[in-house]
Amino acid sequence: MNRTYIVQLSDEARAQLQQMIASGTASARKIRRAQILLKSDSSPKGPNWRYQALGEACDVSETTITTVRKASCEGGLEAALNRQPSVRAYRRRLDGEAEAHLMALACSQPPEGHVRWTLRLVRDRVVAAGDAEPVSHETIRQVVKQRSEPLAQAAVLYSSA
Repeated sequence: MNRTYIVQLSDEARAQLQQMIASGTASARKIRRAQILLKSDSSPKGPNWRYQALGEACDVSETTITTVRKASCEGGLEAALNRQPSVRAYRRRLDGEAEAHLMALACSQPPEGHVRWTLRLVRDRVVAAGDAEPVSHETIRQVVKQRSEPLAQAAVLYSSA
């Protein structure tokens, strides 16, 4: 494995990582990454552990060690410790008009023979009406939940007592 990422921590960074590990309030992922960085420190005050010994001590793979070291070298301490935000963009299955039809249907009386609307029943009616392409019942649940919370908050009456 190509070991080109050399971690050199300043005294402040080392103290910050040691304090994070000692407090134990950070997530397990952050603490593990802090341990990897401390043991990978190749500055004069650092132990500069080898990949194999570090992997065995922290119970991680060499790929994880490389990932942490690379993030530290390229993005600094915060990039090595924290997760990168997702950049994935999801295409909406239902547009605003389809969501409005869905909510109107979900708030109406259930069909004959049913006590209440189910997610699958709403989905089948919305798709059959041509308001949306075939979607899963989970998509229907997310839309109903997202749209019904503001409606419920607006409908709350507070007593003056």
